[in-house]
Amino acid sequence: MLDVNRLRVLHEVARAGSFSAAARALHITPSAVSQQVAALERSVGLPVVIRSPRGVRLTEPGRLLAEATASMVAGLTQVERQVAAYVDGVVGRLAVATFPSAGQSLLPWALAPLTGRADVELTFREAETEDALSLVRDGAADLALVYHFFTPAAPEEWLRDLDYTPLLEEEMFAALPERHELAGADEIPLTALAGEAWLKGTGDCGRQVEQFFLSAGIQARTACRSGDYTFVQTLVAGGVGVALIPSLALAPHIDGIRFVRVSPALRRYVGVVRRKERWQPPLVRELLGLLREAAGSLDLPGLSQL
Repeated sequence: MLDVNRLRVLHEVARAGSFSAAARALHITPSAVSQQVAALERSVGLPVVIRSPRGVRLTEPGRLLAEATASMVAGLTQVERQVAAYVDGVVGRLAVATFPSAGQSLLPWALAPLTGRADVELTFREAETEDALSLVRDGAADLALVYHFFTPAAPEEWLRDLDYTPLLEEEMFAALPERHELAGADEIPLTALAGEAWLKGTGDCGRQVEQFFLSAGIQARTACRSGDYTFVQTLVAGGVGVALIPSLALAPHIDGIRFVRVSPALRRYVGVVRRKERWQPPLVRELLGLLREAAGSLDLPGLSQL
């Protein structure tokens, strides 16, 4: 197999016209140049240069190798520049997974500095936490916005193979029709809504809300299930039922709805997961920092940065 370093030396000898000139260009000794050329000749089994007091000239096999190496060196130089751009975060690809409410309220603010870069390719997948974790583990996403409940610490099973960065703590509010008898309260016990028709989420969030009901001893009647919090809130405004809505998903622009704190307080925790790797692409590190900045700038009820 041809040695790339030896070919580079031959390329420089052909360009410079002598071992000594090639040595100066490569910042090595003329002896080292001679040794590399001799080793190349042994590997191909043919002479590649003809030495003379006036310098060196290439043999026909040497010319073929030098011409091929010239194209290779140009290609490697271009690749080196491209890799350097990736290292600097100037170019690259970034795949992000996010659950819907974070994709609507948090992610757009973080992405603004990246979307204007012509050489940065951004792709997105909408995914609930369970699916988002799989996307990151499989390499289909570089990072994912995820949520969990009960404690600020991420579930231990995530931490075995993923890095987790906390972003936000958000409160779950009771969404009530504005004509509901409790709509004017500052805070209500969750048990006060035990007899209501409930509009519940799907996926991870829906399952965790069910756990809240079980812990409170509530047998909640289900009127609707949907992963679209905006749709759920329009149904609340129409008087179909009540719902628990996290801060990121609140839609106060919808007429006919009121948001009331519940006790005990129910909280959801939002963070970012990425693969545990020794080297993290600069764009991943940059977006993580931008997400933290965006999390600190959000001004929503019941929301605090971690």
